[in-house]
Amino acid sequence: MTYQTIFAKSFSRHDQKRLGCGAFVGCLVVAFSFCAVFKPYLSPLPVLNLQLSLGFGRFKMLSSMEKSSNQRQIDIKSKEVKPICDLSQQRSDVCELNGDIRISINSSTIFLASTQMSILKETSNNSWTIRPYARKGDETAMAGVTKFKIKMEEAHSISQADPRCNRTHNVTGIVFSTGGYLGNLFHDFSDVLIPLYLTAREFDGQVQFLVANKKSWWLIKHGALLQKLSRYEIIDMDKDDGAVHCFSRLIVGLKHHKELDIDPSKSPYSMKQFTHFLRSSYSLKRETAIKLVRDDNNSTMRPRLLIVSRKRTRCFMNEGEIVKMSKRLGFDVTVTEADSNLSRFAQLVNSCDVMMGVHGAGMTNMVFLPENAVLIQVLPLGGMEWLARTYFGEPAKDMNLKYLEYKVSEEESSLIQQYPIDHEVIKNPRAISKQGWGAFRSIYLDKQNLKLDVNKFRATLLEAQQLLQM
Repeated sequence: MTYQTIFAKSFSRHDQKRLGCGAFVGCLVVAFSFCAVFKPYLSPLPVLNLQLSLGFGRFKMLSSMEKSSNQRQIDIKSKEVKPICDLSQQRSDVCELNGDIRISINSSTIFLASTQMSILKETSNNSWTIRPYARKGDETAMAGVTKFKIKMEEAHSISQADPRCNRTHNVTGIVFSTGGYLGNLFHDFSDVLIPLYLTAREFDGQVQFLVANKKSWWLIKHGALLQKLSRYEIIDMDKDDGAVHCFSRLIVGLKHHKELDIDPSKSPYSMKQFTHFLRSSYSLKRETAIKLVRDDNNSTMRPRLLIVSRKRTRCFMNEGEIVKMSKRLGFDVTVTEADSNLSRFAQLVNSCDVMMGVHGAGMTNMVFLPENAVLIQVLPLGGMEWLARTYFGEPAKDMNLKYLEYKVSEEESSLIQQYPIDHEVIKNPRAISKQGWGAFRSIYLDKQNLKLDVNKFRATLLEAQQLLQM
């Protein structure tokens, strides 16, 4: 009889269980005691380490797989929420749409098909309303600009229901408005033409323009530039002909950086490139202004000076004296008011080396000057240095023009004849500006003319000549 058999028969089944439990507990006590005593001398067990490392590795692998899966879901969602509308810019809202896009002309609604509306509802809005004109925040300007609603629909429902496509385009479309302040040359360029160049130039003419609040005369006036940007006839968004235009890519709204300017850090383009494109559009011959030599005997080097005249407000009251003094300094002088025929006036501006005028929309014609030409901006009374430099001074430098300012004194302003010398209109223009733009404009822009001190202004023209020598 074996030892195990004797052991089993010597104890009842209950006693065997008690003895087994006691033995197990005793073994645990001995094991813990052994580990406590010899722990400093024991190295980690290889098998245990292997198991732990395998377990941790498996955990890392599973975690990585989970992260990868989550990232794929995020990537899918991010693809689905594109295109989106960027409403964060200060001056313009822009929507870039890709997919099955349908524009119902007579309802000002743009439909975009989406394959996964459930994801879109979780991650983004599925409709936007914007006005495609780059003067956001100016309610006076935006009041005359059509609102467009961009609405995302299930792909299967949009393909089976209205609106049904009846005009399909194979190029990108761009929707913008010719409402707002257009008709003022500064706003023509700052609000639409430069933003349109920023938005459309990358397509090299292969782009379809769709215009809301259409002004036919405005499109004709700027036809040379518009036709250079797009090879297609412009679609009138106000014409209720029942058309449903369909695109695979559509941009609603125009990109805008700064007043009459481009920020090259936000775009592959610059104002220098824009003016080069403009010269090409209008077939302007001169790329650079005259370079004067320091030779008093060279009488053939006569730079051309253009004086942009004004007839209703901010006029030069002694224009004749300014012309005589300029000629004595060696300038070939032309005096003219901005022409409604923009192409013809662009040719005149481009033929000149120096352009001068009073702060106002007429100064926008500087875009046609050749590079290295000099722009002289005459600042009326009113503390408008910031306006002058922001609207024209900084853009002029970005066009590679030389820029000078001439600030009139109190004696050179007609306001001195309308108000006492100690009046706040003369001494504290900031107080007037606090009353609002309407009050400021009515006094300093609409009721002020200038009589330049020609002896004082002479120094500015001499500085212009020096700049043409550089």
